[in-house]
Amino acid sequence: MRGTIATLASPHPLGEALPGLYLEDDFAQSLTAALDTVLAPVISTIDNFDAYLDPDLTPEDFLTWLAGWVGLAIDETWTTEHRRAAVAQAVELYRRRGTALGLGQQIEIHTGGTVEITENGGTAWSIDPGGELPGSPKPLVVVRVHVDDPKSIDPVRLDALVAAAKPAHVEHRVEIVRAAKAPRGSAAAPASAGASTSTPEAPTGEGSSAPPGEGSEAPPESGA
Repeated sequence: MRGTIATLASPHPLGEALPGLYLEDDFAQSLTAALDTVLAPVISTIDNFDAYLDPDLTPEDFLTWLAGWVGLAIDETWTTEHRRAAVAQAVELYRRRGTALGLGQQIEIHTGGTVEITENGGTAWSIDPGGELPGSPKPLVVVRVHVDDPKSIDPVRLDALVAAAKPAHVEHRVEIVRAAKAPRGSAAAPASAGASTSTPEAPTGEGSSAPPGEGSEAPPESGA
């Protein structure tokens, strides 16, 4: 519900629509003027309704309602900028749901960091039959998030986000690490869009090292 604004005038004053007998009646004009103050925000909202449907322009109190229209659950810890970005990309993220790219983009919106995703699968080719297969047979996805301050990220919330976005049969592990700073005097590498699927260094979390990612280079003479 929009509130009243003292300086906002109604484009259709009710007093002007009264019979001529009341046009110069101070009491009647004062009464309708009070109603104009209440109706002015309603008329303004209707006239600018297209802006309410734009995540970048809609008022903050309408943003949560707009998120409900696209089936997006807003996290209370998100900043307004994160909420606007999430609502704006909600439909596109649903189209990519269950993929490494979609998962990476969703986490980037939530954390503002750089996301690195390693999956268990792999591809390789060989002219010799019977070679070793790449990857590992057990479905596993390792999500590593690089942020300036790892303590600013709630690991429980992030783990729940990954669990809800990934395929249900795939196990996952989440790691939050400090982003590496570029050496002094050197230009920082531009951030890549979406999630990275290259094979990172071995994870430091519990368990064995991360399996080869999709973009990992196949070992020579490995099996197909």
